[in-house]
Amino acid sequence: MNSGNTAPSLSLVVILSLGTFIIFFQGFMVAPILPELSSLFQVSVRHVSFIEPAYLLSYGISTLIYAPLSDNYGRFPVILFSITGFILLTACTGFSNSVDQMIIFRLLTGLIAGGVAPTTIGWISDQFPYQTRGHALGIFFGFMAGGTALGSSAGALLTAFVGWRMLFWMVALTGFVILGILLAKQHYFSQETGEHKADVRKMLRSFRDILVVPRGWRTYLFVLFNSMFHSGVFAWTGYFFFKNYQLSEKGVGFALLGYGIPGLFLGPYLGKLADKYGRNRIIPIGITVSACSAILLGMNYPLLAACVLVASLSLGFDLTHPLFAAIVTTFSNQKGVAIGLFAFVMFSGYGLGSLVFSLIADWGLNKSFIAFGGVAALGALLSVFAFKNEK
Repeated sequence: MNSGNTAPSLSLVVILSLGTFIIFFQGFMVAPILPELSSLFQVSVRHVSFIEPAYLLSYGISTLIYAPLSDNYGRFPVILFSITGFILLTACTGFSNSVDQMIIFRLLTGLIAGGVAPTTIGWISDQFPYQTRGHALGIFFGFMAGGTALGSSAGALLTAFVGWRMLFWMVALTGFVILGILLAKQHYFSQETGEHKADVRKMLRSFRDILVVPRGWRTYLFVLFNSMFHSGVFAWTGYFFFKNYQLSEKGVGFALLGYGIPGLFLGPYLGKLADKYGRNRIIPIGITVSACSAILLGMNYPLLAACVLVASLSLGFDLTHPLFAAIVTTFSNQKGVAIGLFAFVMFSGYGLGSLVFSLIADWGLNKSFIAFGGVAALGALLSVFAFKNEK
């Protein structure tokens, strides 16, 4: 943790969170343009939908490696390495000539980009005490949710004007600008390396020590569950609006704009809410909000109501995931190990969630949304008991 008596400026959290923002923007901008890619490459929507889990699963696997590495070599160098590789592979994706090529590039992008988000969480946990960590993590997850939202909405809108290839190249260029900002501010992110040197055996022992404790495995199980739910629902929300409301790409973009707004604008305040009233109260509320949003979306209410439900779905994410992140930072002195496991479980859940939804989509979109929401409602009930002792 920061050796000084005061935490660093929250503006530094914002600067670091820019990298996560653009990575999540790119990660979810594909979902609303699945129908166009399906038509362009003359494959089924189900086939092209595997672009999402290929990226998210590889991202999840890579986070297990990068976060412990940041304990050895420093948080900031790992972030710079990952975002540089992300820029190059995102640009290469724009040259894809088939869905299979696109899937391969997305898989590789996930593998190299996985060092940004978990390492940023590690830096925050180093610098901010647990009592105020929720505020900083609220900012970080707000940028994550904002990237997800704007990626989906702006992705659909921009594709209508510039095409999907130019969309990837524009994201790569934006990433390059963010890399420049990080390099210009790098003197603010100096960190002593080797404070908690990690090797493979020690890392595996740390994983074991965390997961044998009920508080540990319960928390990670809910991280997996919550990630699967949000990814599965959101990855198909763009197609949901396209099919159920016959919206164009522009229309889908505007419909999804509400996702991420709660986190982007309210993230810091939601984090303070958890710090003040306790994570044991806020987490069940967040899962309940998410469950109700998915169930009501599946009931095919009018378009305006569906857009509001997309925003409330985002609110449910913002009331849960930042709180899980704050909890896991208390599991081990090797924060990189605990956070790496958190990121691995989270992004594996993202990949599995979109994959599971792809597999059950033949039931019908509305039934699939209701099914996911029903499982989430059960999870909300269980979370009351799982987190009753959290503060």
